[in-house]
Amino acid sequence: MTTTPLRRTAAVLAGAGAAAACALLAAPAANAQTATCPATGGQVAAVTVGDASCASESVGGSAALAIGTDGTADADANAAGLSLAIAQNGGAATSESGYLSAPAAVAIGPGSSVITLGVRPGLSIGIAGPGATVVVDGVNRPTCSGGLAFAGDFQTFQGCLSTQ
Repeated sequence: MTTTPLRRTAAVLAGAGAAAACALLAAPAANAQTATCPATGGQVAAVTVGDASCASESVGGSAALAIGTDGTADADANAAGLSLAIAQNGGAATSESGYLSAPAAVAIGPGSSVITLGVRPGLSIGIAGPGATVVVDGVNRPTCSGGLAFAGDFQTFQGCLSTQ
């Protein structure tokens, strides 16, 4: 028996735990403003409320949702794709889906940045805490740096974890 799958499982669980801890630490203020932009079947949405902004766009047969709570979120969905971007407390999240892909970007905290691209069929997720950066391009191994961050990409069957 090899320990590689066990190590990978442990890394995924550690990443999920780190992301959950980051979410709790970077909870928005009670008076935080939220901008919500749903777009399904060929719709476009854009909202700015105080320090919160979002934009989303979809084509027929797809759906995109961007939510900014004192952050900036952008989600675009192309044919038969789903796209999700959530930014909170100074974060910036960008997600763009292609055919049969479903990327999700979650940026939580000041200076956090996530870019997820769905370029072939599959799911992908990137989660960044304060000061962290995540990039999932669907072709290369995801990158995580600068703080608590996690990414998993079923387009490439690779992921990353940063605990800096």
